[in-house]
Amino acid sequence: MLPKHNRLRRSRQFSQVYRQGKKAVSAHLIMRVLPLPTALSESPCIGIVISQKVHKRAVVRNRLKRQVRAALRTLLPRLKPSLWIVINLKPEATQCEYGEFLRELEQLFTKLEVIHGHS
Repeated sequence: MLPKHNRLRRSRQFSQVYRQGKKAVSAHLIMRVLPLPTALSESPCIGIVISQKVHKRAVVRNRLKRQVRAALRTLLPRLKPSLWIVINLKPEATQCEYGEFLRELEQLFTKLEVIHGHS
């Protein structure tokens, strides 16, 4: 589980990221990032979305969400502050394992320039 201060919770936050955020796509993930004014949030807030199109069984969707959250926990300290991030999983993600999620998340964060050391 991500710490409470690192979670996107409100529908309006998700909507804002979908409307105004920068988008990057990989084989299994779609990521949208919205930089915020520094005063709003010190740490990045992340939301993970897995629709029923990915898999109809909630057990499978929950397993995928746990794997993505575990990969995010390792990358969280390297993320820049004041970001809202939404990660959508594609149906192909059901074949994906933890290591692949970690690699793809790191690639997407680098592409969107939200990891420290990349500007």
